[in-house]
Amino acid sequence: MTKVVIIDAAECIRARVIGPTGAEHRRLANRVMEEALNRANLHFEEIAYVVATGYGRINVPFADRQITELTCHARGVYQLFPTVSIAIDIGGQDAKGLKIKKGKLVDFVMNDRCAAGTGRFLEVLANTLGLKLDDLGGISLQATSKIKISSICTVFAQQEVMAYLAKGTPLPDIVAGLHDAIASRVVKMITRLKIEPDVVFTGGVAKNIGVVQALKQNLGLEVFVPAEPLLTGAVGAALLGKELVLKARERGEVIAAKERRLEEVTFFR
Repeated sequence: MTKVVIIDAAECIRARVIGPTGAEHRRLANRVMEEALNRANLHFEEIAYVVATGYGRINVPFADRQITELTCHARGVYQLFPTVSIAIDIGGQDAKGLKIKKGKLVDFVMNDRCAAGTGRFLEVLANTLGLKLDDLGGISLQATSKIKISSICTVFAQQEVMAYLAKGTPLPDIVAGLHDAIASRVVKMITRLKIEPDVVFTGGVAKNIGVVQALKQNLGLEVFVPAEPLLTGAVGAALLGKELVLKARERGEVIAAKERRLEEVTFFR
């Protein structure tokens, strides 16, 4: 997904957009930017600074700065939950664990080489079960027990699920087992970060209440979820952009031609 956040000088969100990511990243970046500007009733000339982040950050031709998604994510989560110590982010492509202190990233772990423990894992197995991805959370809450998925490989996990189906295992119990499998893998991954409150869960998978519940059970801790868990990285990018502009102003530096509208500073990713 491609996300855009525009904030003003008071750090209020003027516009936010979440759109699909296609093959033509540069064209998509322009299109999503234009939509965000329209929602904020702004022109591009009124934008003071642009920070690009995430996997596609090199494909944002109008960006003033590129900052890693880990740094932006830590800043965005801290803005929403100032007491955060651990952030868990599970998206379609990877799963990350971040150790955060006062908005700064101090350590991290990541799984970006295997579908196990990511949104793709759930997507593949939802298809195997003939279910919609968005329905998994509600279905899992109907479980009376949960199956055990022993394989960490998506392909082998599919075979296990098909075997349970053949036995007549109720769908809710299978789905609950899948959620437990993804949660336990992520918790094992982040163990070396010294897990302690508060824990914040972000990314597209954070919209799945079944995975949220499974994480709580595996961690033995409360897990907080932002109102829009897909936007924390974009929010962090916007805030870091503002900080860069303000530091430049303190040094008496001019930020390109956009300096003329710093009083109404806005940013987007």
